[in-house]
Amino acid sequence: MTADRPHRRLRRLLPRTVRARATAAAALTMAVILAAGGGWLYLVLRHNLLDNAAERTELAARKTAAGLGPEPGRGRLSAGLPEPDGGVDSVFVLGPRGQVLAGTGPDPATRAAGLAGFRPPAGQDSATRVLCCAKAAGGQRSVAVVVRAPDPRGDRYVYGLTVLNDVSNATSALALTLLIGAPLLMALTVGIAWAVTGLALRPVAAIRGELAAVTASELDRRVPDPDSGDEVARLARTVNATLDRLEQAVDRQRQFVADASHELRNPVAALRAELEVGLVGSSDPRLAASVRQALGDADRLQRIITDLLLLARLDARVHRPDQAVDLALLAAEEIARRRSPRVPLTLAADEPVPVRGDHAQLERLLANLVDNAQRYARSAVRIRAALDPVTGEASLTVTDDGPGIPPDAAERVFERFTRLHPARDRGSGGTGLGLAIAREIAQAHGGSLRVEPAPDGAAGARLAARFPTGAAARRRPGPDADRSPSEGRAS
Repeated sequence: MTADRPHRRLRRLLPRTVRARATAAAALTMAVILAAGGGWLYLVLRHNLLDNAAERTELAARKTAAGLGPEPGRGRLSAGLPEPDGGVDSVFVLGPRGQVLAGTGPDPATRAAGLAGFRPPAGQDSATRVLCCAKAAGGQRSVAVVVRAPDPRGDRYVYGLTVLNDVSNATSALALTLLIGAPLLMALTVGIAWAVTGLALRPVAAIRGELAAVTASELDRRVPDPDSGDEVARLARTVNATLDRLEQAVDRQRQFVADASHELRNPVAALRAELEVGLVGSSDPRLAASVRQALGDADRLQRIITDLLLLARLDARVHRPDQAVDLALLAAEEIARRRSPRVPLTLAADEPVPVRGDHAQLERLLANLVDNAQRYARSAVRIRAALDPVTGEASLTVTDDGPGIPPDAAERVFERFTRLHPARDRGSGGTGLGLAIAREIAQAHGGSLRVEPAPDGAAGARLAARFPTGAAARRRPGPDADRSPSEGRAS
């Protein structure tokens, strides 16, 4: 674990998005290119300028040495030499013992004082040296060349000296250009990389957004397929092919559930009828008890089959009626229908709460919520229908004072066949489909169903369904299945 910490810190410092990583990589590449290329260019330019200055200086020194040969009539020097060509600053001649024989410019002895010990090595007739802040160069950076001039009376040495101001100016200008231009080039590279990467990833963002909208109820959605023919287009086609296979598999599963539920209804209904007849004609108490238990299991199986069939119709998005429904009146009718509930039911509704939708489905939704609350409430269940003055939504809330729903299970309670409380067994629990059906109905009406905190921090569970008002703002159509008495009590 300790060894992984530096790697984790490093990963946190790295860019997180592909766009940022590509831009950072482009900037880093440009920085390496500029550093390597600029350094190479600086060294090459400096080397070439130094070579040129040394060649010009050596040429001037050799021209002077050419007039000092030992031939008859030659070898005599005047105190002053003509100014050299090619930008060479000075030329002077020293004798075998370092004495100044001739030179250009004022006071050649001062210039020669620092170069008396600079001689060509054995076997060579010239040598070159770069001087930095030497007295011979007047404290300036310069290049010095010495050429040996043979003489019977003792070799003489011709020195050429060129101040490297031009070299320093050229290399300084190049360095300044690199220092100013490199950040500008990097900024331009970053901008281009950011823009190009954004354009390249725009189809990916569209694909991601469309995939995020694909749900179990909207498997018919497909991601956009760009015409670029690149890797992103192939990814889009692969995703769409995967969604096709997924939709077909889910359709087959839904069809199987619908077919199985439909085919099981009649045999279960016939079995239930046979058990009821057998119970009426039975005189054996033990046999009657067994028949009653079997009849209870048959009733439970019938409720499960009915719920599964309803879920299959909801999943199939069968067209549903669009009717005006008053949620406050719907709640009042639900309370009136329950003549002897386990705990008292109260209604809070000061005005009509109109919505558009299927009356039978909304009635089933409320019945499932009330059944769930009745199962766990200790002393009371409260139903509230109201209009939100801020959002304009219609809300239908069922609150109980039971053990409540843990926050980490607020979404899991809406999964199919989910039971959170140990008391929800075969005897006292429902089918495990009631809240799942209620949420599917709410979503089919363009609304939502979720667990909300109990008011004032009180104990218990609060389930709130919210719907858009006005013309049916539906997210998707639902089934037009009628609600039967057995369906209204399954949760």
